[in-house]
Amino acid sequence: MKTNIITICLLFLTLTALSQNITGIWNGAIEVDKDTKFNFIFNIKENGKTYQTTVDIPTQRVNGIKALKTLVTADSLIIDFSNVGMKYSGKFNINRTLINGKLVEGLNSFSLNLSRNSVLETPKLNRPQEPLKPYSYIEEKVSFVNKDANIKLAGTFTRPKENKKYPVAILISGSGPQDRDETISQHKPFLVLADYLTKQGIAVLRYDDRGFGASTGNHSRATTYDFALDVISAIDYLRTRDDVDANKIGLIGHSEGGIIAPLVANKADNVAFIISLAGTGISGTELSVIQSKTMRPFPVPDEAVYEKAIREAIKIAKQNKDISVIKPELMEHYNETIAPILKNLGVPEVKVNEIITSLVAMRTTKWVRYFYDYNPADEYEKVNCPVLSLNGSLDTQVEAKINQNGLRNALTNGKNKDFEIIELEGFNHLFQKAKTGKMDEYSDIEETFSPKVLNIISDWILKRV
Repeated sequence: MKTNIITICLLFLTLTALSQNITGIWNGAIEVDKDTKFNFIFNIKENGKTYQTTVDIPTQRVNGIKALKTLVTADSLIIDFSNVGMKYSGKFNINRTLINGKLVEGLNSFSLNLSRNSVLETPKLNRPQEPLKPYSYIEEKVSFVNKDANIKLAGTFTRPKENKKYPVAILISGSGPQDRDETISQHKPFLVLADYLTKQGIAVLRYDDRGFGASTGNHSRATTYDFALDVISAIDYLRTRDDVDANKIGLIGHSEGGIIAPLVANKADNVAFIISLAGTGISGTELSVIQSKTMRPFPVPDEAVYEKAIREAIKIAKQNKDISVIKPELMEHYNETIAPILKNLGVPEVKVNEIITSLVAMRTTKWVRYFYDYNPADEYEKVNCPVLSLNGSLDTQVEAKINQNGLRNALTNGKNKDFEIIELEGFNHLFQKAKTGKMDEYSDIEETFSPKVLNIISDWILKRV
């Protein structure tokens, strides 16, 4: 009996110590290659019987990502960031001063070990275009509600100082959870764009995506259509303001934002204009096939066979069946087609299984299953307002010609009377003047958003509003 009591007491003391030890700041870094490192800072707090975690990624200038769940056991830590497409899992060392773990984001899995050492220093890169306060215009933190989804969206509204009604551009971010500045690779393109347009006399509303930053909701459970409803809520909010011209509210969408915009224009009344920045003009299925080939990180022996396998995977994934039925079918397909390729490249079987599992998860999200069957050209064909399409010739994420041809055909077929489609020579997906256009080049370029492109955007809007 004494032994049992002592054991129970020791166990209680151990669990108490574990509870105290886990809370606080943990930090580590992901090394993608010798020149690319992403620093992570986890802040774990105890809230009654549960834990809450937020993570900052200073290398990306992203702060305050809130986890859905934090699970702590005697020897492990699991943090569910599925609201933004991430998951962290790790094992404690014996004295709980180090966590050996990995971060999974979509198809990618990275080693990420956390410790309580001083926070890793993040190199400060020069971003000369970012505006410095005090601004020469009014900046206001605002929020509005999507009543149907029961979520609050938080953002920033900027306008010139004169008291009158202004035309407004709503900025719509690209795929994945984004903050109101669309922060990427230590750039803040929406901050730079908003600053420029406001100085030209155009008010701007930009906001954190649902489930990210100060906005509520769950990003991972939403589709392109759901994001369009968020934009409509933004329009409804702007029309309540005394400093907004309700007949001159337009949309500027970057990447996925460019395919959200026509959905909004066809559901909302009196959208003044659409600007598609690096937007697509083909179906989600075709874009996914192209990106699977052009952005694939490994070689294949036969491109035609590989493309056939990708198309079959998408066909399986978008079936009108329960996910519990689709996932085993997709797993079997990948094990027959993709797994042999990876094994022939020398990828260990354990890693192959991880990759296949991640592929299945990625192919069956609510967002992607909607995206496969969505063709923005169908919506652009019904759009009556003026449309400007800008794509960079060096964009490696959204190839300019095939996508702009899709938009051009749609707008022509729909007899739109005012549209302009421009392929910009030498620019990448972020509208930086680039050398290769590849994603790993983004952070190395000091320019956030080409002044030439900013000028094209503002001049085009001002001629119409």
